[in-house]
Amino acid sequence: MVQKAKILLVDDRPENLLALEAILSALDQTLVRASSGEEALKALLTDDFAVILLDVQMPGMDGFETAAHIKRRERTRDIPIIFLTAINHGPHHTFRGYAAGAVDYISKPFDPWVLRAKVSVFVELYMKNCQLREQASLLRLQLEGGRVDEAKESAGLLAELSARLAAVEEQAEALSKQLDESADAAAVATAAHLERKLTGLRRALDALEPGAGGAAG
Repeated sequence: MVQKAKILLVDDRPENLLALEAILSALDQTLVRASSGEEALKALLTDDFAVILLDVQMPGMDGFETAAHIKRRERTRDIPIIFLTAINHGPHHTFRGYAAGAVDYISKPFDPWVLRAKVSVFVELYMKNCQLREQASLLRLQLEGGRVDEAKESAGLLAELSARLAAVEEQAEALSKQLDESADAAAVATAAHLERKLTGLRRALDALEPGAGGAAG
């Protein structure tokens, strides 16, 4: 059974963290607080996260510097980052966020429904990725042990997983269309990230299909 996904909330102001927790509590996932960039990096050393909500304006290590450290680490470089900021310095400031590796850049005050919807997509992708990894490990063990009956059962589970992934792809495609209509940098970055994630998941799933020539090994 796949455990709940962890969402990292990074902000130096406790009231902002409380607000994020109130907005995202409906997703029923594990919310982890970090009050600084340094604290966030420590959390990322031991735990896996589906998405990071990162405040830009923080004393000491700001959001841009924190994101740069996250993207330099092999373990964490693929975690989607959503920047949150209370100020708007124009396009240059925004594009600096995307250059640091963010998939979205949201100015406060933001629409709680929109933020929750965007986070939920990344959580869904993360959960499907975890399921694929677990299924791949199970199939390898069964095939290596020559347990044909269990392998056939796993093939049925794999088909079910493929159907679930297709549903996520449909959801992501609908979100991408909505983002495309906004025609801004956030749309481009988020849609591109979704496309990369879904392509990777589909390739991993295809490699596990019967007749894949041992690609699952």
